[in-house]
Amino acid sequence: MGISPAPVGAWWFAWIALVPLWIYVKRAQGQVCLAMRLGLMWGVGYQGAAVSWLTGLHPMTWMGLSWWTSLTIAVVCWLFVTVYGALIAAFWSGWMAWRAFKLPIYSRILVGTAAWTTLEWLWTQSPLWWTPISYTQSPANLVILHLGRISGPTVVVAALVMVNGCLAEGWTAIRHRWRYRGTAIALLIGLHLLGLSLYLQPLQANQDTALDIGIIQGNVPTRIKLFKQGLELGRKNYEAGYRQLADQGVDAVLTPEGAFPFLWRDQPPLVEAIQEKQVVAWLGSFMPEDHRITQSLITVLADGSILSRYNKIKLVPLGEYIPFESLLGGVIGRLTPVSTQMNLGKPDQQFLTPWGPAIAGICFDSAFPQLFQKQAAQGGEFILTASNNDPYNTRMMAQHHAHDVMRAIETDRWTVRSTNTGYSGVINPHGQTLWRSQPLVFATHAATIYRRQTQTLYVQWGNWFLPSLVVLSLIAAAPSFINTGK
Repeated sequence: MGISPAPVGAWWFAWIALVPLWIYVKRAQGQVCLAMRLGLMWGVGYQGAAVSWLTGLHPMTWMGLSWWTSLTIAVVCWLFVTVYGALIAAFWSGWMAWRAFKLPIYSRILVGTAAWTTLEWLWTQSPLWWTPISYTQSPANLVILHLGRISGPTVVVAALVMVNGCLAEGWTAIRHRWRYRGTAIALLIGLHLLGLSLYLQPLQANQDTALDIGIIQGNVPTRIKLFKQGLELGRKNYEAGYRQLADQGVDAVLTPEGAFPFLWRDQPPLVEAIQEKQVVAWLGSFMPEDHRITQSLITVLADGSILSRYNKIKLVPLGEYIPFESLLGGVIGRLTPVSTQMNLGKPDQQFLTPWGPAIAGICFDSAFPQLFQKQAAQGGEFILTASNNDPYNTRMMAQHHAHDVMRAIETDRWTVRSTNTGYSGVINPHGQTLWRSQPLVFATHAATIYRRQTQTLYVQWGNWFLPSLVVLSLIAAAPSFINTGK
């Protein structure tokens, strides 16, 4: 399962990778602790491989840390995130061994699917999340990702678990093995045909809604970003990129998260160039708020004034803020070079532009689909994401791009990505990547996108599929639970 996500993209393994866990947990029926250990082992394998890029935090000697301290921090972060994500498989396995395998086969498949999707949903409500099994399909299997238009990534997760469950039951069943294997094959084909029907819907390119956007990938390494060398390189790269794109006739220019890593003050960098070229810019910087700061994306108009700002909602724990600060603030040393504690952005923000509302996301926000769904429901017509993926390697860059591909499909919106070191890109509403930058280079690109006001079922109703699935699974399981109780 660990090689299913980008950049390896062996997405087909995800349709069978749960089968061994399902079989071994079934054999451990009634042995909850054993089942949880099996689930934890599976989860560590998947999560550990998927987020192995976290070790790229090392070395952090530029922050004044010793080499060994830096290595320790990077390994601890990787292990913590790995185990935290692996708990999903552990809890799921414990539940299945405790109750679900007492049910008839189709009921247990339904209950197992509902249990996994519920656990993943709970994790998306937490401050730390990255590795839904649905993202194993992105960006390679765009057809199945179109099920996200129905009710977000939950539908893709349910499809994966259900097919794996049918295959596992077909492997272990004493009778009617081919019935369950046939069900798995029928589900696999049927779900892909449903996704294909959504994928083949034509995109309307109305020139009245066209918008030419320039992208700057500044390529300013984090290790020098806050020092004189990095600040000068940033000013130089972003001003040169802005002027180049303005001369190409774009309507607006997008910069990455933290392109200007200091508090926004009177006459900040690039404003003179903006006033001269008269081209709107979306700039990544820090904004003061209640004696703290926010990680923000700012809409700067042609006269240099600020029209709107979007504050990052999902800050990186320990890197950008301290969870439970009143309890842990005096104990945990922060890993971020920013000297002021950050405020989390509010989830009900609306990001206005001269062309109407947009959907904004800053870096870690991309892993949380509900943030994009809410903004689309409020009228957001296109997606802008700004990120800083340094110091991580291309594995992380590819996975971050994969998340934005899913958000573009779910909301049926054109997406423009600007990152510091890669991958920047342009994605259409069908998830097709029209342009993706090379990593670790300074780059600019101009692209035409189209504003859209369509409303997918997911945008209109949110994650309606999950409660429906839970209720259906309870109805299916209730008779067996009642009989077992007697």
